[in-house]
Amino acid sequence: MMRGRNFSGNYTNPCLTMHQPWASLLVHGIKRVEGRSWPAPIRGRLWIHAASKVPDEATIKAMEDFYREIYAVNGITDLKFPEYYPVSRLLGCVEVVGCVRGEELAHWNMVPEGVRLEGLTDFCWLCEQPQKLLIPFEMRGYQRVYNLEKKIYEAAIRGLISVEGPLPVKFPLPNLQDPFSLKPGSVSTQFFGSKASDVEESSSLGAAIAGARAAATQFTKKDENLPIVTQNSKPNAAKTGPIKRKSLRVDSMTYTNISDNKSSLPSNNEEKSTDNKYEGSSSCNQPAASLERHPGAPSKIFTAALRGLKPS
Repeated sequence: MMRGRNFSGNYTNPCLTMHQPWASLLVHGIKRVEGRSWPAPIRGRLWIHAASKVPDEATIKAMEDFYREIYAVNGITDLKFPEYYPVSRLLGCVEVVGCVRGEELAHWNMVPEGVRLEGLTDFCWLCEQPQKLLIPFEMRGYQRVYNLEKKIYEAAIRGLISVEGPLPVKFPLPNLQDPFSLKPGSVSTQFFGSKASDVEESSSLGAAIAGARAAATQFTKKDENLPIVTQNSKPNAAKTGPIKRKSLRVDSMTYTNISDNKSSLPSNNEEKSTDNKYEGSSSCNQPAASLERHPGAPSKIFTAALRGLKPS
């Protein structure tokens, strides 16, 4: 299995900046499909970074309700959401195993009904094997998919722990000999002439889906907090703009709590920038003691914490 190989583009340790709470939901294994208006340019490990925009309580509630409803379709009623959402932090990673169109996912009877309901966008990046950092650390984000700096990657890889989501999914690849065969359109022939599978849609489920869509649309505006980076380029080569600093509460729970937390959101959203379309997630967090920024390197608190960890 060549899970670490790049599917396309000049990526070594690819990373995606997302708005909160979508970013934490993905890393915590609650969100299993990352929606975009463009197809996934990679297969394998994708690092997830939370941008700086803090989501409002209405957005958090809308996404909580959405995930409660779609998991209830598969009989799961006790979800534990993240307790807080760090902003401007590297959170962890997932494995991108494929990419299909939203209509393909809706027809894909080989995956759970709740997963099919996550496909609210043009392209659906299929994510497995979530891992989160014991201590998320501060870094800046960039547009689209970009490479992590080597020193950040070397520090982050040592602080990962596996996450067991409420209903982990193993997406069936069309070609078992080629784990990268699942591309947009690769499964459409299986559903020729078929209808989307019937999922009994209650009024509460319909309202939750509508709320999730509405929550996503609020991010279709310009984000002036992120620098502009061309796809496949390295962060160091980017033309940067002002970065809005956000504070993060760091307490003992940050280091020791390995369980999922309390508020959250699912599907995703788009955010436009001045040059290219930036889609992802912004940040949501509660202010507290701020961490000193160390450009191009993990924060001191993360480095100090790793002294007690053995490399994986």
